[in-house]
Amino acid sequence: MTGMPITDGTELLDPQRYATLGYPHELWTRMRREAPVHWCEPMELVPFWAITKHKHICEISKQPDVFASGNGIVPATKEVAERLARGERGPFDMMQTIITMDPPRHRKFRKVASPFFTPQALARIDEVVHASARRLVNRLYDQQVNGEGTFDFVTEIAVQHPLRILCSILGVSEADEPTVLRLTQELFAGEDPEFARSEADRSAAMQALGIEFLQFFGKIIADRHAHPEKDDLAGILANAQIDGARMGDIETLGYYLITFTAGHDTTRNSLGAGMLALVENPAEREKLRRDPEGLVADAVEEIVRWATPVNYMMRTATRDYELGDTKVRQGERLLLFYASANRDEDVFDDPFAFRIDRDPNPHLAFGIGEHFCMGAHLARMEMETVFHHLMARLESFEVTGPVERLNSAVNGGIKHLPVRCRLA
Repeated sequence: MTGMPITDGTELLDPQRYATLGYPHELWTRMRREAPVHWCEPMELVPFWAITKHKHICEISKQPDVFASGNGIVPATKEVAERLARGERGPFDMMQTIITMDPPRHRKFRKVASPFFTPQALARIDEVVHASARRLVNRLYDQQVNGEGTFDFVTEIAVQHPLRILCSILGVSEADEPTVLRLTQELFAGEDPEFARSEADRSAAMQALGIEFLQFFGKIIADRHAHPEKDDLAGILANAQIDGARMGDIETLGYYLITFTAGHDTTRNSLGAGMLALVENPAEREKLRRDPEGLVADAVEEIVRWATPVNYMMRTATRDYELGDTKVRQGERLLLFYASANRDEDVFDDPFAFRIDRDPNPHLAFGIGEHFCMGAHLARMEMETVFHHLMARLESFEVTGPVERLNSAVNGGIKHLPVRCRLA
């Protein structure tokens, strides 16, 4: 009902709500119509503006001097905000990554790795990416009984494919992949009972997790310092220079952390949501199955719009600003809900339809402006190879059990997708 208060923001950030119901598209649709810049005061969190329109997110994202990332990209609880105000900091609080840096510092650090992620540079790992996809699809085929196989698409494909690629470019051995996967899941889905650490206290769990990350990637950084001739991404980061001096240990570790965690979770969530969308839209799946070579690139763009694997990012106003009809004041926080923007009726024709040949498709799943996802080309490459190799051999595909979602408001992805299929 129009007269009812829209939301205090709690349901927009409740991890359990995302686990049980998925993205709150019905609420976002109402907010885009009635209150696209909406003030929220949840009981546990610091207040924020909820930004749900495509045009407003673009406007904010293209002005990093006005809307800063340096104060964090997720809203803190009031308890954490008070702790930080007292100067009490854990390993993750001290660690700045490129997504929490502002210009001009952000641009200097981004230049360290951005040359590695251009389409031309990524051609060097093209065979690694295709080999991973082929191996995974072949393994599914080999596991078939009487021409049919059952498996969990997320754990056996969506998790494993980007894990192998990122580990190979970051110097992580195949034997250590389960460890780095566990650490990543504990970081991004630490509120999910399946991935939560054993420490009862959340801040203690994050402290222990930060120390584990330091120890794990610290060994790789030390190896690349000792062997600078290795020219993988691990070596580039370990021996990078900023303003003529070697990048600091905390910044280097932060680079490893964000490259792996952001690169893995976003691709995994897109692959899982994309496969479910193809199952639920058989006509679109059949289009792709008939012409995987010609349609896979457009299909991946629609999949990332549909999935929007990073739900939101936070910005902080550095000065007073008029956003539409609303005055945002200096120091106020804004949450940019990309998943809402990617269903904006003013931008997308029939936004709740899944169309693998959608054109144009100006989605914001990779962000826009200063913090556009540096790994977007790699993510596209990884997804295209999986869907290309899978669809070329797919004869039938169906979901066989409940779809389980992550207990996370930031990365609202699917954690289990049980399926049955026939592969040629």
